[in-house]
Amino acid sequence: MATEPPKEAVLSERRGEVEWLTINRPERKNALNENVVAALIAGVSAAMDDPSVKAIVITGAGDTAFCAGADLNRTAEGTPFGLSPADPTHFIVGLFKLLERCRVPVIARINGHALAGGFGLACACDMAIAADDATLGTTEVLIGLFPMMILPYLLRTGPHRKVLEMCITGARISAREALELNLVNYVVPRGELDEKLEWLLSRILDKSPTAIRLGKMGFHALRDMTLDQAFEYGQLMLRIMAQSEDAKEGMQAFINKKKPEWSGK
Repeated sequence: MATEPPKEAVLSERRGEVEWLTINRPERKNALNENVVAALIAGVSAAMDDPSVKAIVITGAGDTAFCAGADLNRTAEGTPFGLSPADPTHFIVGLFKLLERCRVPVIARINGHALAGGFGLACACDMAIAADDATLGTTEVLIGLFPMMILPYLLRTGPHRKVLEMCITGARISAREALELNLVNYVVPRGELDEKLEWLLSRILDKSPTAIRLGKMGFHALRDMTLDQAFEYGQLMLRIMAQSEDAKEGMQAFINKKKPEWSGK
């Protein structure tokens, strides 16, 4: 009897200038394991190296979960709890570091519950759009853990007191509450999720890829600088950006009152 080929942990699909990465474990609520994270790292890396890709969308298969966090089945292959003492670098941290330095805008399409590490993944993306029936939360305390690996992003994204309350209580919040706390950009009815996503993508894809790449680098660098350091860095980066072909095209197009044609250089 012929055996079926193994299911891909993450589905990669190119849609025009956008790379879609879909966690493909709906039977496990799209939980993270080593295979999933390795596939996400490969997908994001490939998109970064492809100059024709202008945005990345990360989502989950099905309608129930965006990502329920780490796979809690300790006997499962590639479980996040099987860290080797000989190599203490956790693979999920590797994904987060990659997203931090990714030069392409990354949007989380939160099509269902985003919990624990899945919530962290959503916060690690540059922007997030959520279905109104999704819930988000740091549920690690319910199994005797604390969300240590996702805290760096939670502390940069949400208000400290609310983040600490969520971490201590393990309580979920609604997508609407997440919007009020600036944890997501937009919340829409489930049936309008893709329409809103396309609207946001349309506002990204017609902009200069060079400005966005350099701007993202600057955004993340400035966040951890003192005010004086930020001013010094900012004035140097502005001069560098002004020398790009896109900047010259944009200025000339503005003067001539025409639509710029971006080269991405």
